Amino acid sequence: MTDLKNNDFADVMFNRHSVRKFDPNVKIPRTELHEMIAQATTAPSACNLQSWHFVVIDTPDGKEKLKQAAMKFNDPQVDTSAATIFLAGDTQSHEVYRDVWTQTYHEGKIDKKQLDTIFSTFLPMYEHATPEFLTLDATIDCAIVGMQLLLIARAHGYEANPWSGFDFKTIIPTLGLDPKRYVPVMAISIGKPAAGEKVLKTDRYDPKTQTEFL
Repeated sequence: MTDLKNNDFADVMFNRHSVRKFDPNVKIPRTELHEMIAQATTAPSACNLQSWHFVVIDTPDGKEKLKQAAMKFNDPQVDTSAATIFLAGDTQSHEVYRDVWTQTYHEGKIDKKQLDTIFSTFLPMYEHATPEFLTLDATIDCAIVGMQLLLIARAHGYEANPWSGFDFKTIIPTLGLDPKRYVPVMAISIGKPAAGEKVLKTDRYDPKTQTEFL
């Protein structure tokens, strides 16, 4: 595992800002991209289904393909980033539900009673779920792993920008994915900021105006 270049949690989290123009000369090895994704997928997911799928775009041909479904104002970050990682929600992740939890049982992490409970409660819920439920479930999973990926990128010494400025109807088939299975969630462009790039540091609303207690 690569040593994290920045293991200061406060700096990684509170000094994270979106970068839209990257140094085009910076490349990220695919081994490191794999590692960042693996680290990001320690994120929680509903029933541990991990309903996410990653498409890494790091070649000129791949970037041109992505731009076919991306809005034009995202071209600079697509063109200049070392890689853009597209997150798609997997609405069929529950089809391996039995395998995932059986493996968990065999590893001794749960007992037989817990396994039977899972198979008699959560599994039927997914098997009989509506497409809307499965879409929302997968979208939430992707949102969580996406945020973790943003922080992991900073820990590796890079900056990143999450965006969803693309055609939601065409992005999935454009990237070669099955539109009956996958739903679009977000793209994350990663790299080093271009020289002289000024990051916009935005303010946040007072959380008291957005919070209620019961």
